[in-house]
Amino acid sequence: MAATKWEALSPYDSLVNLEGVEPREYQINIAKSVFSGKNTLVVLPTGLGKTLISVFAMAKCLYGHKKALILAPTKPLSEQHYVTLSKMLKVESGWIRLLTGRVAAKERMREEDDARIIVATPQTIANDIKAGRLSMWDFGLCVFDECHRAMGKYAYTFVADECKEHGVQIMGMTASPGSKKRNIETLVAILGIESIEIRSRFDPDVAKYVLGKSNEVVYVDKGPVVSRISSLLAPIISEHLAKLNGMGLCPFKNFETMPKGRLIEIGRIISGLKAENYKFAALQHYVYILDLLHAYDMANVEGLYPFVSYMNSLEMREKKSRVVQSILSNQSVKLAVEAARAALASGEEHPKMRRTVEVIRDKFPNSSVIVFAQYRSTTQKLAEMLNSSGISAMQFVGKKEGVTIADQQRVIADFRAGKFRVLVATSIAEEGLDIPGVDAVVFYEPVPSEIRTIQRMGRAGRMNFGNVVIMVARGTKDERYLLVSKSREGKMHDIVSQINESLSKKAFNHYDSNMDGAGQRLL
Repeated sequence: MAATKWEALSPYDSLVNLEGVEPREYQINIAKSVFSGKNTLVVLPTGLGKTLISVFAMAKCLYGHKKALILAPTKPLSEQHYVTLSKMLKVESGWIRLLTGRVAAKERMREEDDARIIVATPQTIANDIKAGRLSMWDFGLCVFDECHRAMGKYAYTFVADECKEHGVQIMGMTASPGSKKRNIETLVAILGIESIEIRSRFDPDVAKYVLGKSNEVVYVDKGPVVSRISSLLAPIISEHLAKLNGMGLCPFKNFETMPKGRLIEIGRIISGLKAENYKFAALQHYVYILDLLHAYDMANVEGLYPFVSYMNSLEMREKKSRVVQSILSNQSVKLAVEAARAALASGEEHPKMRRTVEVIRDKFPNSSVIVFAQYRSTTQKLAEMLNSSGISAMQFVGKKEGVTIADQQRVIADFRAGKFRVLVATSIAEEGLDIPGVDAVVFYEPVPSEIRTIQRMGRAGRMNFGNVVIMVARGTKDERYLLVSKSREGKMHDIVSQINESLSKKAFNHYDSNMDGAGQRLL
């Protein structure tokens, strides 16, 4: 069928290296939509080939004797795009240039003049436009990867405004634009979006190309040690929450059901209070809640080692506030820390950590796996426990505490080469780095963000049948976050579809208002 052949995108397919690339109906359909010239938002789960669609869009741009620009939020992701475009576009060497802040301004100016396709970080391009080194008049297309970041003062916003002013077509790519209607509408406005192409793995033109995923939720009880720590910390948090409630600053009486976002909002309200004595008292209670609630969550959701690591970080602060000193001297807090340290000394950990190791050992004995966890201390302990169990694993974290891009790239290269089979990563592995697809993804804890959930799941089953396992500690925020992430993903699809329908009606009404009764355009 012609619609499933790359020839359907002729003549632009002649500029794309498609050797060994399977023609996928949804990619062809979306590329055709982008070819219309409208500013288009492409919402497609991670691993389903958004980049190839942008390659075809750039090929069309080159046919029109215009330059193309693709922006990515991080240097590693920009480098990844540069490598991909160099392989996939059949153009002269030197037509594609990679520009980041590492390249000197004068050199960038020469590169920008010579290039037909520029791959860059948004801040680099924004700086060059502002300095007069780069003009958008020669460009026909700008691709914004991970375009959900185009909010507020982020450089994407400035570049998008320049594109709209100079008539440059915009193509936004993301796995998810979020689940809040206001945020999605803002994104659509910032990018000047006129059409949205959204797909899930269940859409008819996608499903037949996507190998299945096995999704499983593994529930684990907290165990006696973690429950003991919880019982020691919970009354202290509740006491200070009741004080804030009594001051009329917090509507919540149960910290277990209090959304983290609302807690942060309460902190901003307190910071803005004018009455100094009232403000000081409120801050004392607020900081107590903030610090101890984090400790409580670390013990309940992450593990004993992450809990002790956090408490150690409080003790090691050179300048301790009165609240921190009060927390550390509290008898119940001391007992909680002692219980955790004693358990660790005897080889115990949170049952969820032990169960995670068992899941990987028993369910995926010969598979490549990524384990996602929220905190460095969690990834460190999990990697240690996996290696102790005979499962080769490496920790993968962001650029702090001496970790460099070279270190990150070395770990990824070793993982791709099969030197170890489990990558234990923080959110750094969700986007922005060229991490290979794996056989299984394990969520050490659910995340309430549908964007991050989709990005994590997209790491599994790119080439094979993929498995996703989500670990949940019973009686903790894990259970709430699991429900939130599922509901937000469904909500995101509904909202985007509604906005797209509204854009279609707006375009039709605009077309209709410019036509007379005989279908002739009015002058």
